[in-house]
Amino acid sequence: MEKEDYEITRDLVTDGLVRLAEGLTDEELKENVDKIKIVLGEAYEMVISILRKYLDLREEYYPLITTWIIGTYLHSSFDTYPYLFMNAMRGSGKTKVLKLISALANRGELISSLREAVLFRDCKDKTICVDEFESIMSKENQALRELLNAAYKKGNKVKRLKKVRKTDGEDYEIESFELYTPICMANIWGMEEVLLDRCITVILEKSSNPTILRLIEDFDKLDEIKWVKKVFLNNLVQLCSYFGVGSVKTKWNCFIIKKYTQTTLTPPTAFTSLEKNQPSLTHSDLEMFNKIHDTEINGRNLELWLPLLLTSKMIGETVFDNILGVAAKLTKETKKEEMTESRDVSVFDFVSRNLCNEYISIKDLTHSFRDFIGEGDNEERWVNDKWLGRALKRLSLVLDKRRVARGIEVRLNISKAIEKMVLFRQEEQK
Repeated sequence: MEKEDYEITRDLVTDGLVRLAEGLTDEELKENVDKIKIVLGEAYEMVISILRKYLDLREEYYPLITTWIIGTYLHSSFDTYPYLFMNAMRGSGKTKVLKLISALANRGELISSLREAVLFRDCKDKTICVDEFESIMSKENQALRELLNAAYKKGNKVKRLKKVRKTDGEDYEIESFELYTPICMANIWGMEEVLLDRCITVILEKSSNPTILRLIEDFDKLDEIKWVKKVFLNNLVQLCSYFGVGSVKTKWNCFIIKKYTQTTLTPPTAFTSLEKNQPSLTHSDLEMFNKIHDTEINGRNLELWLPLLLTSKMIGETVFDNILGVAAKLTKETKKEEMTESRDVSVFDFVSRNLCNEYISIKDLTHSFRDFIGEGDNEERWVNDKWLGRALKRLSLVLDKRRVARGIEVRLNISKAIEKMVLFRQEEQK
């Protein structure tokens, strides 16, 4: 791109966006969108260069963190947005990462602790970066964990009673707070399993790069950060509307239904009528959806990655392909970790290896399960009779149960556990 064209585009981005959105025809908008995407690509590369200057990370983390940062400016346009979790040993630079993310993200704010009231009263429309978040694992923070389990998805609200003065005395009114907000967290010891399921995890390691180790944090002085923030603030919402991000989920569902519906069967009349009202899929839609489908990312992982994929798509096809590759790689790593660390998978694995079809006591099963997962006698035990009994019931692994003098005995659904483990191992190998 010629320098003169770059300056024209830069002026358009920083000064003319409101006029652009309000006054241009569709054709003029399309012409200017192409220019804006060029500048967004420049801003994307600038953020990556800033991250590289101060941070020593795995290669795939630079585009991931950059896209997550850019997505905070579009947060309200998505129905879900993943948490970013920095898991790191002491001295690996997690505080520096959070400071840099908060400096670059939309209304970023770095805090050292988080409480329930702060989350729903003060965090809306901000990007919250929580450092030293070891306390999230404590029993006292169970209520906060429950709120965080919901705050990654739009529509989840918390309600509180507020005392108000009226002419005839005091009364109470219900206040409703939206929980949905982008959050980045960091700690050393890891995250509770349910909350971790809402996160994209970044593993930080200690750097040996002398330049990075000696650089002083001067993020608030960098003109580059001020410029990229202005670019993102002035452009992304308009582009989001232009590309129809709000209809992507409906289009995706239409794509999946058509892909997996057997064309030899005549669909019901009601289905045919509904299908006529579905949005049409463009060539660009089909190309993007087929690429996503071929990675075999699905379920919660698809829900988490889709906002980042859509964000990258607006910047450019190369960026989209890069983020899609990162998503596929990290999702595969996540599946492997679930196989080795997930409590539910451990229960399925344990039951699948049990050759006894007779009644067996929960107490004996608990003792055997502790040995199976290697829970030592000196550790704080999370496996007890009550937990294992509930897990077996929740996972539908109990064929029958009875109460006897020494407690509860159950017959296990071993065949189901075996089927599940076959499925898990197939997923792990993909």
